[in-house]
Amino acid sequence: MTEQNSVQLKGVTRANGNGIDNPAFDFEDIEESGSNKLETKRRKVRLGGYLSKVSRPINATEDYIKAHSVIFKSIVLGILGVGYVAYFIAACVLDFQRATALVVLTVLAVFAKSYELIKKYKGDRIAECCTPLNTCFKSNLRWLKWVFLLVVVVLLVCWLALDTSKRPEQLISFGGVCMFILLIFLFSVHRAEVMWRPVFWGLGLQFCIGLFVIRTQPGFIAFEWLGKQVQTFLNYTIAGSSFVFGPELTAKVFAFQALPIVVFFSSVMSILYFLGVMQWLILKISWVMQITMGTSATETLSVAGNIFVGQTEAPLLIRPYLQDMTKSEIHAVMVGGFATIAGSVMGAFISFGIDPSSLISASVMAAPCALALSKLSYPETEESAFTSEKNIKVACGYEQNILEAASNGASASIGLVANIAANLIAFLAILEFINNALSWFGGMVGFPEITFELLCSYVFMPVAFMMGIPYDESFTVAELIGTKLFLNEFVAYEKLATLKINRLNGLDELIGGERQWISVRSEIITTYALCGFANMSSLGIVIGGLASICPSRKGDISSLVLRAMITGTCVSLVNSCIAGKISDFTSFKGTNSHFQTKHLHGFRPAVNWPHLHGSFNSSLKRNKSSFVFNLTL
Repeated sequence: MTEQNSVQLKGVTRANGNGIDNPAFDFEDIEESGSNKLETKRRKVRLGGYLSKVSRPINATEDYIKAHSVIFKSIVLGILGVGYVAYFIAACVLDFQRATALVVLTVLAVFAKSYELIKKYKGDRIAECCTPLNTCFKSNLRWLKWVFLLVVVVLLVCWLALDTSKRPEQLISFGGVCMFILLIFLFSVHRAEVMWRPVFWGLGLQFCIGLFVIRTQPGFIAFEWLGKQVQTFLNYTIAGSSFVFGPELTAKVFAFQALPIVVFFSSVMSILYFLGVMQWLILKISWVMQITMGTSATETLSVAGNIFVGQTEAPLLIRPYLQDMTKSEIHAVMVGGFATIAGSVMGAFISFGIDPSSLISASVMAAPCALALSKLSYPETEESAFTSEKNIKVACGYEQNILEAASNGASASIGLVANIAANLIAFLAILEFINNALSWFGGMVGFPEITFELLCSYVFMPVAFMMGIPYDESFTVAELIGTKLFLNEFVAYEKLATLKINRLNGLDELIGGERQWISVRSEIITTYALCGFANMSSLGIVIGGLASICPSRKGDISSLVLRAMITGTCVSLVNSCIAGKISDFTSFKGTNSHFQTKHLHGFRPAVNWPHLHGSFNSSLKRNKSSFVFNLTL
């Protein structure tokens, strides 16, 4: 073929007899000449040398910083420390009263850090110096225990005599504590095997916490301040929910006001877990309970975690150890879940208008009481493998950064929010159906007033009365206890919020023979009694949650869950009895003005939901006095 325009056309060849091969579509690179390759290589070498010279000071600086990282870290921390000290002094000088909270938090942080440093660097020497004292204490421990027990009993009797001299009706609440403890002991699995140390120490810790919170000025102020801060913190949810749903829906509709709080709180808790704050706090609380009550490290850690997280999240802290735990320890883990509420759900209850300081103190008081009553209901008869916390490591999340932790926390709350909404829809509908069915059956024999709440009011009235509720209010509180046990705590707290709204709005106490509100004292006691996840709907949640974590113990979990739920209910009731006993009121029936002014007066829910009034007041439409009279006849 001829050559045209210096381009030679090559002949084509057939490939396998099918079609022809076209070299123009080959994917082979055109071969460069030897000189071009050499030039490219030289350019790369020159560029590499130039970059090496430029980056040499940077690499040297990086190596120097790595070699002296401790010094640089100390310098940065020193600068931050000096800055904080300057800020702290300026805040105290400008307004010390306003900076009181900052002073308290700073003192606690300094104390905690000082303790850790002393324990790390001087712990062995201090322990060595205290060895003679420790030896002497152990050698005389037998009679020292009896002396301590005798002193505690004498002080308790004297305190009861002096404290109830002006308010003898408060002895009813103390009798309620004794009654619940006696009932649990009578129905214990192994009554002869009960170890009384965790029982007495748990009840003692619960009593001391309640006494500090309710009866002492520093404790009352501290928890009142903490409750206000939680309320303020939860109000930040409005910024997100208003943007997504709009201000009108957020202000009027329950689902768009209360449920976003669960999302926000779950996200914050996930961040605190990522930073290690929650692990540190849970470990400190469990350490206090373990050294006093003598319980194992795993069950104590899980119960301490229940103060902040839910009944299926707290066991994740001890997930690797569930398989080797005894039945008594598994029972204690479940009781801790039933006896407390999660922080995210607590935020929703606070949005109802429930007193935040009472909710926080109730959840904290429930932790030692849950361990105490769980060991009374199902005593330890096996040898625990976790008597020491040295081999126990707290599980934590696997997020890579704080943004991922916040996102995962928000995503994890979607199921919880959906579960809350679905349960409220289902249980309120079922309750309305049951009420109408009972009214229909009762109308056949002349009692159309019969409702589910009415039956609960008579079944649980003795329980409410032994908690310290006045007789004329005990029927109303008994309804709430029954609603919480057979439905869930959300519905019960919703009804309690309605009673509180009625009181704050100045409604008459009785309208047409129907009670519209209860006294502040009864509200507080009821808040403690309802604070827990112990209800029928939680049975399946606990079985499914724990069985998925440890499938090999599903049989034990299923056999213990009902006992654990009943024990958890008793924990909440004992909590309320303690609150009724140590509450300082001048009148048993009425509302104490001093307490009302300090504790709850003027504390209104974030949103006033009109539907609460109608739903609860409709269930109260009955004349109890006439019904009691007819039953008596």
